[in-house]
Amino acid sequence: MNKKLKPFLQAVTLKMLIVIAMFIFSLLLFGFIAEEAVLENENGFDKKVFALLSPLSSLNFIHLMQIMTFFGSSNFLVTAYVILVGSLIFRMRLRQAIDVSVVALTSTALTFAMKEFFHRNRPDSPIIKGITTFSFPSGHTISSFIFSCVLIYLIIEGRMKLWQKWLLSILLLLFSFLIGMSRIILHVHYPTDVIAGYCFGFAWIILSFWLLRKISPFNRYITSVEK
Repeated sequence: MNKKLKPFLQAVTLKMLIVIAMFIFSLLLFGFIAEEAVLENENGFDKKVFALLSPLSSLNFIHLMQIMTFFGSSNFLVTAYVILVGSLIFRMRLRQAIDVSVVALTSTALTFAMKEFFHRNRPDSPIIKGITTFSFPSGHTISSFIFSCVLIYLIIEGRMKLWQKWLLSILLLLFSFLIGMSRIILHVHYPTDVIAGYCFGFAWIILSFWLLRKISPFNRYITSVEK
């Protein structure tokens, strides 16, 4: 066996292989949705999901979805990120503060860039009026999912008991799922916009943290400052 290849193979774990497989699957699914639903304008799946969810569109449920969708908005998330990053800096957890800032800013920039690239119009008859940005992918879905993943990352690195970490992580993912669902119920996004948003968010959170860990000189500097 090649001597340079052997240490790499020894370092590869089942967990790593699963993460890589999920990363590749997310990118492929995103690409498939972009090709079929946006570029080819195949909207059969979106119509079926809208029809399936239409019985849920009671006034009370719509009101609940309007509340949920707020937590994926920039009004909420910008404030939440400022408080989060500020608290991390105050506690001298500089590496985590920088990680969170980089992931949040890059994902936001890429979301706007993709919207401008794909130019997909929003669904007809939206319940929330006055939205002028493009539809694909769902910015609320990406932003809320990445924010939830950032909190999960901080929870995992914290000192909670294992069951508490699992419980909070699951609740945060459900929270993000409800925000994505709200965008469909309120007819401001197609279901494929939301699914693609989760695919991109998952792939980007993996790639971002991997790249941040690979910047060794930068990490050594931050570690020395924290000490």
